[in-house]
Amino acid sequence: MTTIKVNDAEIPEQAIAQETQNHAGQSMFQAREEAAQALVIRELLLQEARNLGYRPRPHTLGEGKRETDEDSLIRQLLDDQVATPTADEAACRRYYENNKKRFQSPSVYEAAHILFPAAHNDEDARVKARAQAQAAIDTLAAHPNAFAALAYEQSACSSAKEGGRLGQVTRGQTAPELESFMDSLEPGQVCPVPVETRYGVHVLRLDAREDGRQLPFEAVQPRIAEYLQQQSWNRAVSQYISILAGKSRIEGLQMAAASSPLVQ
Repeated sequence: MTTIKVNDAEIPEQAIAQETQNHAGQSMFQAREEAAQALVIRELLLQEARNLGYRPRPHTLGEGKRETDEDSLIRQLLDDQVATPTADEAACRRYYENNKKRFQSPSVYEAAHILFPAAHNDEDARVKARAQAQAAIDTLAAHPNAFAALAYEQSACSSAKEGGRLGQVTRGQTAPELESFMDSLEPGQVCPVPVETRYGVHVLRLDAREDGRQLPFEAVQPRIAEYLQQQSWNRAVSQYISILAGKSRIEGLQMAAASSPLVQ
């Protein structure tokens, strides 16, 4: 392995191996590169803090925990050297207008289903479950009021004893494939095709849907301001790290653009 140094301070291979556990790269090589860069960034910040005469002043973090001396040095350095403007109302409003879909209350669904279980990697079971689901759909086309009875008799879900009713659900509370169809069905409609998920094959009925509502700007402005402030701070820290790297001697590692100032 190539020795990595920052202004003659060596980054120990053992530290890189330990830090690699905090990085989920597409390969072990990529994870190691990300870990090495994180440690180089940390060393750059620590060296600058010491050069500027900072002394450790650890904060209490809660639950009886305290900052390490090194984390204290980095915090003080960044607090003093990196300044970002507060996101004003105009900036927040621009972000709100350009991203309105992010600021909607979730849609609420009432639905019922009949589950024919089949493992995702068992094609024979899937074929059987599809046939069972299609047969149930055909029966419901002729006898719409039979849904609860079919669910009670055939569904492998615990909702069977409730006639297949799932109650009120919002996006993220059930399988995404079911949510996709619930958005397209009309209340009272049985999905005309079987719906496949990782659990098996479903017969789905939408009972009611209340579409999400647009949240007013005033309700989300504090959240937007916090987000924009954090984004601005991240960019400023990345620029600051680039300046430190540019005036330092780094051996054994080609630095990529810094996206995060701190290691895990």
